[in-house]
Amino acid sequence: MLALDHGSARTGVALSDPSGTIATPLPAILRVGARKGRRELHRLIVEREVERIVVGLPVGLQGHDTDQTREARAFAATLQEAVGPEIPVELYDERFTTRMAQAAGGEADEDSRAAAVLLEEWLRLDRP
Repeated sequence: MLALDHGSARTGVALSDPSGTIATPLPAILRVGARKGRRELHRLIVEREVERIVVGLPVGLQGHDTDQTREARAFAATLQEAVGPEIPVELYDERFTTRMAQAAGGEADEDSRAAAVLLEEWLRLDRP
């Protein structure tokens, strides 16, 4: 599983272990909307044999869409088109993940730590 904390300048990246229990932050991808950033993301997906992608959805505190929410939805839709139906792309509410990443600290950049928090939460969900 791959988690992305999408941003126009930097996109945080985290990857789960094969068992789907541990999330590890990876280096952020710069300008994922640009050609070089898209290539780097595609390379990562192929090399790590990603089976599912979770994109953080920055819903407003009151649960409403914001400009960032709309950007994340558009990014996820474009990514789904690029990877095809073989790799599902899901959106997941990322409220408070950046604050949790800041509080936890660590060596990785903040955006990727936030992606790791997002992925850890997503992995803990009960799934059928």
